[in-house]
Amino acid sequence: MKSKLMSRRDLDFLLFEWLRVDELLKRPRFAHHSSDTFADVLTLCEELAEHHFAPHYKRSDVEEPTVEGGVVSVLPDVKDALRAFADTELLAMSLDEQYGGAQVPVVVSTAAFAWFQAANVSTLGYSLLTLANANLLIEFATEDQIAAYIPPMLAGRFTGTMCLSEPQAGSSLSDITTRAVPQDDGTYRLFGSKMWISAGDHDASENIVHLVLARVPGSPRGTKGISLFIVPKFLVAEDGSLGERNDVVAAGLNHKMGQRGLTNAALNFGDGTFEPGGTSGAVGYLVGELNHGLAYMFHMMNEARLIVGAAATALGYTGYLKSLDYARTRPQGRPLAAKDPDMEPVSIIEHPDVKRMLLAQKSYVEGALALVLYCARLTDLTAAAETPEERRDATELLDLLTPITKSWPSQWCVAANDLAIQIHGGYGYTREYDLEQLYRDNRLNPIHEGTHGIQSLDLLGRKVRQHGGAGLTLLEQEVTTTIARATAFGGEPAQLGERLQASWQTLRDVTTVLLSCGDPTVALANSALYLEAFGHIVVAWLWLDQVLAAHGRDDAFYVGKRYAARYFYRYELPKTHAQLEFLATLDSTTVEATFDGWDA
Repeated sequence: MKSKLMSRRDLDFLLFEWLRVDELLKRPRFAHHSSDTFADVLTLCEELAEHHFAPHYKRSDVEEPTVEGGVVSVLPDVKDALRAFADTELLAMSLDEQYGGAQVPVVVSTAAFAWFQAANVSTLGYSLLTLANANLLIEFATEDQIAAYIPPMLAGRFTGTMCLSEPQAGSSLSDITTRAVPQDDGTYRLFGSKMWISAGDHDASENIVHLVLARVPGSPRGTKGISLFIVPKFLVAEDGSLGERNDVVAAGLNHKMGQRGLTNAALNFGDGTFEPGGTSGAVGYLVGELNHGLAYMFHMMNEARLIVGAAATALGYTGYLKSLDYARTRPQGRPLAAKDPDMEPVSIIEHPDVKRMLLAQKSYVEGALALVLYCARLTDLTAAAETPEERRDATELLDLLTPITKSWPSQWCVAANDLAIQIHGGYGYTREYDLEQLYRDNRLNPIHEGTHGIQSLDLLGRKVRQHGGAGLTLLEQEVTTTIARATAFGGEPAQLGERLQASWQTLRDVTTVLLSCGDPTVALANSALYLEAFGHIVVAWLWLDQVLAAHGRDDAFYVGKRYAARYFYRYELPKTHAQLEFLATLDSTTVEATFDGWDA
């Protein structure tokens, strides 16, 4: 029986036929693996997701984490699933061998983790946050800090978080006020509050390792004065055992519309609930240098943004598969041309409008999955580059695509979930089916790790212009190469290539107009629209590249790929023309608008 979580056939196509991950085996970092190893990892994750994560998906939505006597408790099923996950040592599979990893390519681990994200995105959230936390520490922490925290984190005994936002500041990190006061022993004592902390408190692990942004007295104002600290829930002794409870406590849990199995906490640091060593404040340990905290945290934030894009994709994908199955098995209505009232109803998949909704979903979720895996492969190229130039180029391209890979799936895979509900009709918004929960779970992702607005400012305000537009130039080379290959194929690929060329050139022209505008407020006012158009054109490129990989093959799977690409080019890509035309006018409506008295 085919899984309705993810499509193994599509994952195999994207990994082995399109991205050709077997070519990574020629690089020393991955040479001890094989294509069979990669396939086995996918199989293991599919089985584990089906048996340990999917069964409590609906239960974890209903039976949310609770707070009693200051103790935050999660569903026992969540703990069981995390233990089963930890026992397989999958969390560390892409890390360096020196840290206990297996050096599996990130593109393979990303595809493998998609099974868990589709099965139960909340439960996997505890582990993936821990992985991103561990990767930051490996990059910037001291050897002693790595020795104290990384092994228990990768073993599943400790979990990790990222603590950035504060109640009064939200996403404006320049306005954070949490203080870190230096002590004579080289530690710091932290005082302040953090908000919206996923996995911020729970009883699913022995300890929680918080990475906290804070200011040391006397540091510069704004983001240049932010430092990064390790603040564990329990202090860790030299022998690795747990010591005193640190003064970081959950002030409460935020009750979300979705992903309810993953705790989301408001945390207080140094409020006097606990006083380690009889001294006030939460004990913290500086990571790296003072006042470099935001730069370090971006290492985790960018990884988290890619994780959000992958999670949105997985949730959209499983919703598509479930609505496809429903459409095949739900009899209702008759063909439009049918005149005989005694004719048996047909499955709703026979109706053109249902086909439209299924094609839209397929084009969104399979396009998003291609985008996520393409960026994961870029991560592998940065880690296993054969030349400094290759590493530089992969880094530039990944930097450019990161805001798109976070935001495009979290916009359009939510749209896919919306269409999946529509296909189910009245059943779609009932709790009998998974669709309404999938939609609620996915609706968080446009906000997680920076809203569309923040990602669009990053893309247009920074990424397209940094290093003289190097990332944009590299992307153009990739797009142009695909178009040239499509032209050589002739037929429909060449026609799609012509459309992509026109869209890309318009994007380049409009980008020049926006970057040349003397008023940055006006230039960036509609950056969210720019992000949406840019993302659509990038996904159109990836669809054309998939069509080329499927060219000349005529079984149903490849036919489906071509139909999805055709849909995207005929229904979706044309939308960017109007968007880009509008952006070129440098419209200032949103700059000029005021809302005083409008609600009178």
